[in-house]
Amino acid sequence: MTTAESASESSQAGQFDLGKLLAERGAERYELHTRYLNHQLPRMLHTIGFDKVYERAEGAYFYDADGNDYLDMLAGFGVMGLGRHHPVIRKALHDVLDAGLADLTRFDCQPLPGLLAEKLLAHSPHLDRVFFGNSGTEAVEGALKFARFATGRPRVLYCAQAFHGLTTGSLSVNGESGFRDGFAPLLPDTAVPLGDLDALERELRKGDVAALIVEPIQGKGVLEGPPGWLRAAQELLHRHKALLIADEVQTGLGRTGDFYAYQHEDGVEPDLVCVAKALSGGYVPVGATIGRDWIFKKVYSSMDRVLVHSASFGSNAQAMAAGLAVLSVMESEQVVAQVRATGERLRSRLAALTDRYEMLAEVRGRGLMIGIEFGRPRSLKLRSRWAMLQAARKGLFAQMVVVPLLQRHRILTQVSGDHMEVIKLIPPLIIGEREVDRFVDAFTAVMDDAHNGGLVWDFGKTLVKQAVANR
Repeated sequence: MTTAESASESSQAGQFDLGKLLAERGAERYELHTRYLNHQLPRMLHTIGFDKVYERAEGAYFYDADGNDYLDMLAGFGVMGLGRHHPVIRKALHDVLDAGLADLTRFDCQPLPGLLAEKLLAHSPHLDRVFFGNSGTEAVEGALKFARFATGRPRVLYCAQAFHGLTTGSLSVNGESGFRDGFAPLLPDTAVPLGDLDALERELRKGDVAALIVEPIQGKGVLEGPPGWLRAAQELLHRHKALLIADEVQTGLGRTGDFYAYQHEDGVEPDLVCVAKALSGGYVPVGATIGRDWIFKKVYSSMDRVLVHSASFGSNAQAMAAGLAVLSVMESEQVVAQVRATGERLRSRLAALTDRYEMLAEVRGRGLMIGIEFGRPRSLKLRSRWAMLQAARKGLFAQMVVVPLLQRHRILTQVSGDHMEVIKLIPPLIIGEREVDRFVDAFTAVMDDAHNGGLVWDFGKTLVKQAVANR
């Protein structure tokens, strides 16, 4: 770079100062959202006391202006698989920006997409090709299109309570009516109960089914079919010349203690697999649709069809570099084995509490995808309080646990789904024994308070009033 070029770059950089902008306007964050973005988000955060101001983040923790740490057991809905600001991923992104690559020319073949596809396929040995988009819902959209075109059939089956995304195609296979209401007409797809082979076969006999799309472990409720169901479903699908699509957007890349969740069951080899979230490293949105060679060759059957399915920002250098760095870290730090061990420690310690607390019904899941379900207590006093919450809105008790976990113990969690008494834990995959101890101790304290009629119930009354007001 010449002296003149360096001076010009320095001058241009001085025209925009991000640090100065944040220092001047950062305190307006909730007001800006209320005025210009989804106005219900700040309202909801204020109501449940989640309107925190986080100044920075690192690994599995957030920090406020006073330096207090907050344990993240949510991982940005699974995006922050390796935690926040992993040094290897940060360096990869600095490197790719400094390289000044001729990115997204549209009419060349850059090396990074091919290298990332090669790495992904090494974990998916029965699959052959990859399409890169920008998100989980795009990965699902691609799989739906590919399945319909490859089979020549219009209908895709999905499971009740599934979540596959919120764009129109993905929404058509979303099993939650709250997301679908008001957005019809959608694609002519059909729900079947998770684990119900008879219902699946009834639909397949109609002869118009292109595929079944399934989360091997559903994000909503942390539910999976009975042992052997997924393999039996695959055999039924193939017998009727339909495809199996595994949505691994949240469960993939080590989350459940295997690279993919479908790998927990021998013999399951989906025809199409969707990944996203953790592949981004938490920095650059990326999604991938991975599939069999014959499917891709049917979709891209001639040069005339070379761009029949594409994405303007798909395969961009920053996303590819982040994905390569993520997979490198997973291999070098043996993340999948670590998840398996840490997840078993966390799940078993929580499961041991079910005999201690009446309202703790079940702890389930795999790896670091854990569902904590609450249920109706036995004792009369607790039953009356439980009934009060249920009459107002199902799911309030779980929310009543989530709030003090944050307010008193600085631990961020989430209720697993609307109208569900389930808390879902999907922390960064890098957590260890210290984080397990902190969560179990905090959860125990909150459950003690709830069963002893403590301050948790004062907040429950607030939730009841809010639920009634929103009817």
